[in-house]
Amino acid sequence: MGLVWTHESLERLVDIEDFNANDSTERAARFIDQLIDHTEKMLINKPGIGRVVPEIGRAEIRELIFKKYRIVYRLNENRIEILTDFEGRKLLRFDELE
Repeated sequence: MGLVWTHESLERLVDIEDFNANDSTERAARFIDQLIDHTEKMLINKPGIGRVVPEIGRAEIRELIFKKYRIVYRLNENRIEILTDFEGRKLLRFDELE
């Protein structure tokens, strides 16, 4: 099963890195690398591991939590699509799913 990061999810990663770069650009880049590695390792091995996103309530829209960030993904027959990623205290915006 393949895994793809959508344009939206990649833009959010840049936002997260920029926000965290206020402390240290190196640490921010390392954090993003860890988030990506963790997400890909977990989902490739066990695609259904994440919980159903509470705001959506659809079995194919799930999320992983990494540190304080939510990584939202969709399970399809042939691939996993990372839809968005954001700070965990926020609610998912529906426009981030398209």
